[in-house]
Amino acid sequence: MPTDSGVESGLSAASLSVGFGDCTKSVIPLVSKPGNMVEHSVWESDRLTRRTVLAGTAVGGIGVLAGCLGEENGDTDAPDPITIEDGQRCDHCTMAITDYPGPVGQAFYDEPAELLEGDEDRPAQFCSALCTYTFSFENESTAEPIAVYLTDYSSVDYDVDDSDEPEITSHEEAEAFAPAEDLLQVADSEVYGAMGGALVGFSDDDDATTFVDAHGGETYAHEDVDSELIMSLMN
Repeated sequence: MPTDSGVESGLSAASLSVGFGDCTKSVIPLVSKPGNMVEHSVWESDRLTRRTVLAGTAVGGIGVLAGCLGEENGDTDAPDPITIEDGQRCDHCTMAITDYPGPVGQAFYDEPAELLEGDEDRPAQFCSALCTYTFSFENESTAEPIAVYLTDYSSVDYDVDDSDEPEITSHEEAEAFAPAEDLLQVADSEVYGAMGGALVGFSDDDDATTFVDAHGGETYAHEDVDSELIMSLMN
């Protein structure tokens, strides 16, 4: 419960249940919101690719985030976040991360080579909070992340444009990330990210309130972010 206050395709996904660590959560079909195209040179040139990517992600499942995703981030042995470099593609949808707006994420695994193409020894990296969550749940049966980080908009000088579908800036530097469970999320605002409606996280509750006053939406504690909320962002 709040603390305050697309795809042109016939693809569908069956519902299933997953256990994440000690948590068992219901999973709902992942249905992507239609592309929110605006006047943006990269988006215009990548329009077809992005539609194809969004259609592809519709076959995945996404479950409840609260209390499970990245719950081990408090471990003092958890690795620190890294800077997402230009050219890095999302490990879930393959979109070029730095070409798109909005929150981004990264997840560390004990054996990343088993999950990432090319047997790479690095964290999984994502173009959006949505892709971060989805990847983690899709792989939970074989690998649980030891740390999950999302953009902390309390730590950056962000901007929201004045287009019909406002985009919030993306911040890929290591200092811009915080553990997922430390963030108060704003949902259902007027602001969009890489994959449609965005979850915008703040480590400072006052910053989240200020954002809501300016752009609408409701705030959700980490443990209150559930599958119903995630689905609503894509409808």
